[in-house]
Amino acid sequence: MKFNLHQTDSQSKARAGTVFTDHGEIQTPIFMPVGTSGTVKGVHQRELENDIKPDIILANTYHLYLRPTTKVIESAGGIHKFMNWKSPILTDSGGYQVYSLSANRKIKEEGVKFKSHIDGSFHFFTPESAISIQRKIGADIIMAFDECTPYPCDFQYAKTSMKRTHRWLDRCFIQNEKENCIYDYSQTLFPIVQGSVYKDLRKESAEYISNKNAFGNAIGGLSVGEPAEEMYEMTEVVTDILPEDKPRYLMGVGTPINLLENISLGIDMFDCVMPTRNARNGMIFTANGTMNIKNKKWELDFSSLDSDNYCFVDISYSKSYVRHLFTVNEMLGKQICSIHNLAFYIWLVRESRKHILAGDFIPWKIKMVKQLDQRL
Repeated sequence: MKFNLHQTDSQSKARAGTVFTDHGEIQTPIFMPVGTSGTVKGVHQRELENDIKPDIILANTYHLYLRPTTKVIESAGGIHKFMNWKSPILTDSGGYQVYSLSANRKIKEEGVKFKSHIDGSFHFFTPESAISIQRKIGADIIMAFDECTPYPCDFQYAKTSMKRTHRWLDRCFIQNEKENCIYDYSQTLFPIVQGSVYKDLRKESAEYISNKNAFGNAIGGLSVGEPAEEMYEMTEVVTDILPEDKPRYLMGVGTPINLLENISLGIDMFDCVMPTRNARNGMIFTANGTMNIKNKKWELDFSSLDSDNYCFVDISYSKSYVRHLFTVNEMLGKQICSIHNLAFYIWLVRESRKHILAGDFIPWKIKMVKQLDQRL
């Protein structure tokens, strides 16, 4: 893997770059659609490839480990062949499930004991097994096993958790060196900065992660309920320390406004379930704000879903028709909104890149944030 930084904005820390992987180039800043179980919910790979056109997508180690299992994926020749996706893929390590499945897990120094949300069976994840599983899944970018702290949490808990995450990181790197190459392409390990909303801890973690000299670095433990201003503050603290010549990935973020604000703070990569999860509830993101397509105000609106035409669904269907699909609980409505929202997110980061390269990112961002904050 290689990263070329092409330009940094003169009025902010926004950057335009390119990540080179064996499955293709990733132009940054980039948003990664979330394909938890080897599928972006409600979206065909053909629609992803031809209409939404992300450079990279994300899959979830914990879910793929449980179903279909690494044995199936490895037998298929890796996750790309299994799901018929030719471009880059990133897998998270399962560490987020330490946070999200808090009622069904127990954390120890050795690792984490999980109770499966599917059948109640018990499983034990360690830094070593998380790396081994990800190498078998076969993503281009794999993530270190970490603990994502809840919000709020006290300073001592955040510090203890961060120190453990650092020790687990050391074990991840040792295991990654031991692993044999299963596939005919390279896989790259990203470490993760933790530290909750405490500046001192974030600085310490960012310095520890930077010293690992990995190909890229991630920031975890944000967008877990903290106010947006605290998220931005922590991001800025960390990006001031992380090396400029490595891509920076902010995990689990966020709204369109969150993306723009964090791009201005020097973030290159994002992922979030929001565009698809909200789409399944009828929320549509547009350049002029958000709309709830289920509202009665759209009942007789026969104009196209979005005249800005980010992809084919925007001019193929009217607002009235898509509202009708939700009213009668047809799955096509959720699919249409999912495709639209993902296409809009990809447009937003690509447009950000254009303005960074053109040198007018900040004036454009200020205008966009005002528009995006509206309810239609």
